Amino acid sequence: MTKKISKQNQINEIIKCGKDPVYFMNKYLKIQHPMKGLIPFNTFDFQDECVKDFNSHRFNIILKSRQLGLSTLVAAYSVWQSIFYKEKNILIIATKLAVAQNFIRKVKTYIKSMPKWLLVPVITANNKQQVEFSNGSQIKAVPTSEDAGRSEALSLLIVDEAAFVRNFDDLWMGLYPTLSTGGRAIILSTPNGVGGQYHELYTKAERKENKFNPIKLMWDVHPERDDEWFDKETKNMSKKQISQELLCDFASSGDTFLTQETLEKLRILTKSPIEKSGPEMNVWYWEYPLEGNMYIASADISRGDSGDYSTFHVINVKDMSVAVEFKGKIPPDNFASLLYDIARRFNKAVICPENNAYGYTVLSKLGDLGYENIYFSSEKEKYKFLYGDDGSIGKAGFNTNKDSREKILANFEESLRNGRIKTKSTRLVSELKTFVWNGKKVGAMKGYNDDLIMSLAIGCWLADSNSESYNAMQIQYADALLKGMQLNNINIDKTNISPFYNSKETMFNPFMPISMGENNFKSKDPSRKNPLGDLSWLIGK
Repeated sequence: MTKKISKQNQINEIIKCGKDPVYFMNKYLKIQHPMKGLIPFNTFDFQDECVKDFNSHRFNIILKSRQLGLSTLVAAYSVWQSIFYKEKNILIIATKLAVAQNFIRKVKTYIKSMPKWLLVPVITANNKQQVEFSNGSQIKAVPTSEDAGRSEALSLLIVDEAAFVRNFDDLWMGLYPTLSTGGRAIILSTPNGVGGQYHELYTKAERKENKFNPIKLMWDVHPERDDEWFDKETKNMSKKQISQELLCDFASSGDTFLTQETLEKLRILTKSPIEKSGPEMNVWYWEYPLEGNMYIASADISRGDSGDYSTFHVINVKDMSVAVEFKGKIPPDNFASLLYDIARRFNKAVICPENNAYGYTVLSKLGDLGYENIYFSSEKEKYKFLYGDDGSIGKAGFNTNKDSREKILANFEESLRNGRIKTKSTRLVSELKTFVWNGKKVGAMKGYNDDLIMSLAIGCWLADSNSESYNAMQIQYADALLKGMQLNNINIDKTNISPFYNSKETMFNPFMPISMGENNFKSKDPSRKNPLGDLSWLIGK
């Protein structure tokens, strides 16, 4: 039998509950226990601290272990907000419809458990995804969609399991403006690897680089969990599952291409470009061309109007630093013209595009423009490309297949990890955060791109894997020449004997055009000159 309470005490209780959400939850709300049925909602200390943070901070982001009752807690908090404050528009974003509907069921369970005198605003409408009150407040839960909540002015936004929400990056960009009138946000999730908007928001919150208050809740914040519980719980769990569901470890929870350590090192090294130019200011410069330096321009090309981007990198071969980077959506012929202009500026850099369908369009355009310094896998391929061979057409550029892709990415990972390739691009780091293993294949997470990665990986492979052998050949030649001069008692300066020889620092030009004699091949068209700039030595090992 329910104990009667006087009108004055009711008023006092209403006032007390309105001021203290933790008191309200513990005193008057009940939760549905799977075994015990309807039981009082007795909050734990860590949950009480979360509620205090909800009230103290406009934006909260929670990195949590599983089954800590956080979804239950935020559902209770949304009920408190709706009942004791007028015209609160509360929106919950869930991973799928069933999760959204389950959130509303929790809300309705709370409301039903409350004494009628405490439910000051009455329910005016309710369905599987929404509850409306007579004071103008409402709680609505919806699954992820591109336009979820975009047209509303929100008082409180709750995103549940944000790391698993499809296209959360775009969703957050659309929802953030809805909070501009003073709305609050609670974003919570277990980790799902490095990369994506949730990971970025949380890590920036920890570094105090955004407005979010970070809350990290490991498995052991729950007072009923100890080492024995952990051992029992993790007995049949993989390392990834333990990291994701209990340890709040971003790096180990996802199968990212690079380790968290490497990603963080790359992030620290990022710098703003010294110049932005070109279409939509998407050509980024970190270095200007230096006289005598050799450059390679590697490219990954798309159609120009799809979800993928066309990209290129200009790499300083001497120190493996990225001088220029482009990422944009332009037609292949316009891309070729842009690449042509920049490659010429950088000492006629060797251009090596991926020779897919759109890559051939670029190569054809470069041929029309008369650009000679183009990568070919062999002299035979160059001959076929220029002159044909029984109707066949040789392929310029880099051929990306399953085997070559694995090789260049393995080399790329090692080069990034060891600091051999030097990049300062925030765009590249963003792509690397969402470049993950899916089974035995590595690629971009759904909804993300890897165009910059592939472009730079190709350039890194050509510059890194071939320069050493070529350089060794040049040093050997220089040493032989030096010995011959010494036999003739010629006084010489070692550092000036060859651009490829330096006693302290190895200087080389692995992409120096190799002149071919008259007997290298015979043109079918006598009017044509023998082409220069062949890079036949650049055959993948």
